[in-house]
Amino acid sequence: MADQLAPKHTFIVEHLDPELEEWQALEYRTIHQECHDSGSHFIISGLTDSNGAQQRLGLPANSLQQQSVEKMYPTPEARQKVCLLDPKGEKDICPEDGELFDVFLFGGILGDDPPRDRTGELRSKGFVGRRLGPEQMTTDTAARVTRIVVQQNKRLSEIPYVDRPDIQLPAADGESAPNPNESVSMPFKYVKGEDGQPVMPNGMVKLLVADMDKGIEDLL
Repeated sequence: MADQLAPKHTFIVEHLDPELEEWQALEYRTIHQECHDSGSHFIISGLTDSNGAQQRLGLPANSLQQQSVEKMYPTPEARQKVCLLDPKGEKDICPEDGELFDVFLFGGILGDDPPRDRTGELRSKGFVGRRLGPEQMTTDTAARVTRIVVQQNKRLSEIPYVDRPDIQLPAADGESAPNPNESVSMPFKYVKGEDGQPVMPNGMVKLLVADMDKGIEDLL
């Protein structure tokens, strides 16, 4: 149950890719669930087919928008309450930003390695930028870190991380035990869970196993 005293925020991912890949679907479901649990709202904006996305993701209709975020917040005044998580932001995000902003905006493409400045498309619209640090994060990790900072009042330096972990993969035949001969090095920074492992969406390891032949670059 969400903490009734927790601040209410809206987290928006502007979906900048023409397709909705399975790994993105896993991340979006995870962000939605964690936002719901924290008393926040999650929106995916810029979808070319919101009805198709709803069928695939199973998210409520009010979380799926075809209109772009700049149409949702059309004036300079409205955009001052929207924080764009941007590697080129003016400063790092901090707990005080939870009071300053109502909305936290993610480009939906934070997982590029090496990073591409596609967030610049949103930066040019006048949204205020904040950084999450120099390391690349998946979109669900970026949303998770932002929520920890603005709702749990932790500084970026206080959050435990796992950087570029090697993920041991189970055998492709469905066995749950790790396969010592198969692992994937993930080129991202993750929040460290209570078990010491990187926090990843449910089903991501299974997806990695299914796509071992493609390689991590093709998957992401």
